Amino acid sequence: MTAYVCPRCRAHAPASALTWRCPRCRGPWDLDFAAAPVDPKSLRSRVNSLWRYAEALPLATEIPHISLGEGRTPLVPLTDTVSAKLDFLSPTLSFKDRGAVMLAELARRLGPDTVIADSSGNAGTAVAAYCARAGLDCSVYVPEGTSPKKLEQIRAHGARVVIVPGDREATTRAARLAADEPGVFYASHVYNPHFLHGTKTYAYELWEDLGGRLPDTVVVPVGNGTLLLGVALAIEELYGHGLVDRRPALVAVQAEAVSPLAAAFHAGADDLPEPAAVRPTLAEGIAIPNPPRAAQILRAVRATGGTFLTVTEEQLRSAQLDLARRGLYVEPTGVACWAAVRATPPRPGTTVVPLCGAGAKTGLTAPPEEGPQPVR
Repeated sequence: MTAYVCPRCRAHAPASALTWRCPRCRGPWDLDFAAAPVDPKSLRSRVNSLWRYAEALPLATEIPHISLGEGRTPLVPLTDTVSAKLDFLSPTLSFKDRGAVMLAELARRLGPDTVIADSSGNAGTAVAAYCARAGLDCSVYVPEGTSPKKLEQIRAHGARVVIVPGDREATTRAARLAADEPGVFYASHVYNPHFLHGTKTYAYELWEDLGGRLPDTVVVPVGNGTLLLGVALAIEELYGHGLVDRRPALVAVQAEAVSPLAAAFHAGADDLPEPAAVRPTLAEGIAIPNPPRAAQILRAVRATGGTFLTVTEEQLRSAQLDLARRGLYVEPTGVACWAAVRATPPRPGTTVVPLCGAGAKTGLTAPPEEGPQPVR
């Protein structure tokens, strides 16, 4: 196993330990891991999951791995220049499977007494499913008000659900207290960098499906930034290995109701000056007032010449119905990027948006109009 390294104070710890954050500055870990270049000619004969990019992944040397066939999601056009990657077709119906499989694989090797996770729903269902696959005991901490369908899915996988009074931040605090107990593996999609090395396969798949290139713009929803940071990691690896000749712009999307990163970016800040106020939003999965990797997220977007966009609640409702009329039933958080692209003048070249979570997890945010509707 590789080692953890703190991006702030450069402290180190072995990845074989259950140390879930830097003991000095209490921030999230990065991974001291150097990806090798992936040979595109060899991919045709490889396993049809994210483990096909073995050279680029930690934990890939030991075979077999835990897998539910995650990754390899379709890329479909929405307009002449905008395509959508359908990560809501992942095994547990969200992109979080990409990172959860890495956390469960690591936990399987470490053999803890129990695994815990905290989530507004999708990360929890993914961790619960992959722990079930690995035969690991699991508890998932969720805030009150979490979608009943997501709670049902977590319980169906055999995990215990711990409902925490209060908001997402209260849930995180409760889970972190439990994570400090002996024998606990904290499957944190925010603090554990193995999750980011799973989500980076999103960009590797774009590179493979587009014939060895990347789109001009990659639009990503951002709460804790786990998909964006994974994509940024993959872009640097692909560019550093000479497998692409340019870096696409990263455009990050937040709900207007909870948009601390967008505010910091447009103010020219390098980090969050203070946590944002928590207001209700349909995009509950990205309603994060104080993301621990804020500085990394801001730095990654600026490095590519990208920007931050925000979307209103009405834009989320409209985008969800618009996608449903196109045959794509996606939850409100998962439509945020399409909502932003619809409301913003198009950037030059090709653009890809992720559709991150299935609408079956939450339902529609507004009743559809009766009768057939034209697609615009």
